[in-house]
Amino acid sequence: MSTENLPQSPEQPPRKPRVAVVFGGRSSEHGISVVTAGAVLRAIDRTKYDVLPIGITQDGRWALTADEPERMAIVDRRQPSVDELADAGEGGVVLPVDPANREVVYSEPGSVPKALGEVDVVFPVLHGPYGEDGTLQGLLELSGVPYVGAGVLASAVGQDKEYMKRVFTSFGLEVGPYVVIRPREWDGDRSAARKKIIDFAGEHGWPLFVKPARAGSSIGITKVDDLGGLDEAIEEARRHDPKIIVEALLRGREIECGVLEFEDGPRASLPAEIPPAQSHAYYDFEAKYIDSTPGIVPAPLTPEQTADVRRLAVDAFEAVSCEGLVRADFFLTEDGKFVINEVNTMPGFTPISMYPKMWEASGIGYPELVDLLIRAALRRSTGLR
Repeated sequence: MSTENLPQSPEQPPRKPRVAVVFGGRSSEHGISVVTAGAVLRAIDRTKYDVLPIGITQDGRWALTADEPERMAIVDRRQPSVDELADAGEGGVVLPVDPANREVVYSEPGSVPKALGEVDVVFPVLHGPYGEDGTLQGLLELSGVPYVGAGVLASAVGQDKEYMKRVFTSFGLEVGPYVVIRPREWDGDRSAARKKIIDFAGEHGWPLFVKPARAGSSIGITKVDDLGGLDEAIEEARRHDPKIIVEALLRGREIECGVLEFEDGPRASLPAEIPPAQSHAYYDFEAKYIDSTPGIVPAPLTPEQTADVRRLAVDAFEAVSCEGLVRADFFLTEDGKFVINEVNTMPGFTPISMYPKMWEASGIGYPELVDLLIRAALRRSTGLR
C-alpha cells in the first residue's frame, strides 16, 4: 500500500543549543561573578539559545537560580550573591560524569532526581580560584561538555601570577621585576621571607605591590610605601592566598588589550588606557567596580604603539595556549617599552568592564561578543586538542 497520500507528521523543529551559565563560586570574587552573569544572561539571544542559569554558592553548592539578571547587580555598593538567587531547597545541580550523556540533573534529599535536559555548552563566568583556575575546566573535560574560554592548562597558568610570568619570559615577552613567597617559606622562617622582600626593595626601590599570587579583580593587593606597612600587606594578601607575589612599581601608563578567538585564529581589539584613579592609590577593586573609574577607549597611542600592543596581546594569548578570550594588561614604560603585567582568561565582563568596551570600540557589541564566544566553544571538542 502506498503511503504517499497518508497524512505526514510534522517535522519537529531543531532543538536550540542549550547554554548553562555558571557563576558565583567559592572565591573572593563571588559577587563580581554574579554581576558578570547578569550581563551575560541579559545579552544571550534567546531566539538562538536556551539558557540554564546555575549558581555556585560560597560554600560550593551548585544551585538552580532564577533567570533574573536585574537582580544580579551592585546596589548601594553591595554585591549580589548566589545565596540570594538560589532555590530555597537543599537540592543541588549535578553535571553528568559520562561524556556520552550531557543531561543535567537536579537532586534533592528524599526526592527522585529530576532531569533538567541536556547542556550543549557551559559559559563559566567564575573569577578566581575554584572556577577560573582550571578546576572547573577539568570537571567539564571529564563530563565531555564544551565550554567558553581557556582550557585546563591555560586557565591554571593564567591564574598563577608567578608561573604566568615564567611562561611569558620563556616566550620572549618582557615582565617586570617580582619575587615570590611560598607558604613553606613564610611558615618556616618569617624573618628570612621578610628579608627576601626587603632585599628586593633594596634593589628595585619602594613602593612595592604585595599581591595574592592566585587572585584577581585587584582583591587583596596593597601598595606598600615603606617597611612599616609590609607585614600588614603580607597578611592581607595571605587572607586570599597562602602564596604571595611582590612586584616592583613600573612607572608608566596602564594599557589593556582584548583578544578574541575567531574561526581563523585570535585577533586583538583596539587597546584601552586606564588613567590614574584620582581617589584611589591605584586601579583597585573599588576603582574598577564600585566607583567605576572610566578607561579611555581607544587608548591615545601612536599607530605604531597600537600595532605593537595588539601584536603582543596575541603573542601572550598564544604563549599561555589560551582559547576563547583574554584581556592582556601591559605597562607602557617611560622609555617606550611595553611590559606585560598579566592576562585574564575570564576577564571582567560586566557592562562597565574594559574587555567588552574595547571590543565595542572595535566594532563588536556586547550581544555579538557573547554570541561569538558561545559559537567558538561549540566548535571545539573537549579532550586533547
